Amino acid sequence: MAEAFARELGGDAVEAWSAGSRPAERVGAGSVAAMAELGLDLSGARPKSLDELPPGPWDAVVTMGCGDACPHLPAHRRDDWALPDPRTLGPDAVRTVRDDIRARVAALLTELGVGPAG
Repeated sequence: MAEAFARELGGDAVEAWSAGSRPAERVGAGSVAAMAELGLDLSGARPKSLDELPPGPWDAVVTMGCGDACPHLPAHRRDDWALPDPRTLGPDAVRTVRDDIRARVAALLTELGVGPAG
């Protein structure tokens, strides 16, 4: 979700990647459905491992709820957003997480000097 929002809101000014230390086999159906409600298609998205990321350093790295177990990724800025895993939630809660992620991505882009496009 965060990658899709970063690409949508940042347009050509943003390169975004999403990866995990233990990626799932597929993006959760609830996340796909919630994003489709906003016109964002995640049906072809594939979870990636950290090993698939291009080399850094990056302007910003956002981890999601890994706390002290976060992997080291070279970045000028690091944030950790403690968010529930949408895979474990019902549709309304997935929408709440989706909207929270969108707001956080928009704020981060603004803080980085890349005003949201939408």
